[in-house]
Amino acid sequence: MPNDQQVIHELANSHGFAVDKTKSLAGGSINQVYLLKTSEGKKVVKINSAEKFPGMFAAEKQGLETLKHAEAFDVPEVLALGEVEDKAYLLLEHKKEGGQKSHFWKVFGEQLSQLHKTTAEEFGFPESNYIGSLPQYNARCKSAADFYVSQRLEPQVKMAKDRGFSLGELSGFYKNISEEIPQEAPALLHGDLWSGNYMSNEEGLPCLIDPAVCYGPREMDLAMMKLFGGFPAEVFEVYDSRFPLQPGWEQRIPLWQLYYLLVHLNIFGSSYLPQVQGIIRRFS
Repeated sequence: MPNDQQVIHELANSHGFAVDKTKSLAGGSINQVYLLKTSEGKKVVKINSAEKFPGMFAAEKQGLETLKHAEAFDVPEVLALGEVEDKAYLLLEHKKEGGQKSHFWKVFGEQLSQLHKTTAEEFGFPESNYIGSLPQYNARCKSAADFYVSQRLEPQVKMAKDRGFSLGELSGFYKNISEEIPQEAPALLHGDLWSGNYMSNEEGLPCLIDPAVCYGPREMDLAMMKLFGGFPAEVFEVYDSRFPLQPGWEQRIPLWQLYYLLVHLNIFGSSYLPQVQGIIRRFS
């Protein structure tokens, strides 16, 4: 099994540049991330286990390219994708960070509304992808409610029950939330929009990273933004002024947060169980 430095050496040879210096960056528990100073300027590479996370970087590449094509947010360009033995890598444009401009959050709200106006005929995405370390399913669905229940909640609920968490019988819950979910067109979502997945670029403006994209209910991105904080009220106010939300959207926030809390329950364990159970009771 090659170590990360061997992977970096091999990918540099494959893509025709020399690496002068390597610096480890924060990458979480899934990926190792490095800043490369190369003969062609700075680049970023993410490395993980191709066996543990098959297709993860291919899905991230597709997500980043889809976001870039929408021309709403700044997004790092994907430079290369490959494998060295059992290690996978994703080579990305390096985005230099800068201090946030005074109108950073206004721009964020405007750009998010623009992103969500990018639509498709059906909910879903051409391929399944990942949310954190877990698979995320994207089969095409005609309605937001069908998509949210069948592609988001049910797989996570099954996983949670298989791991011994008590969630009860949910047919009535699914029926109730299906009646709560507004009938809107699919929106292109970042899909994992918490404060760790944006940065301020060299111009002091928003740049999105690490997406889990789909065409889904747009309130999902807003719910994730509110789950762990990090986004001021101005973002939501500007967003609503550019792309008005359906009445009751703030009351539906916990409904959408349930998906992300189930993901956290399945990755990190029982500390998230009371929140999950509380939301299920609330909408049952």
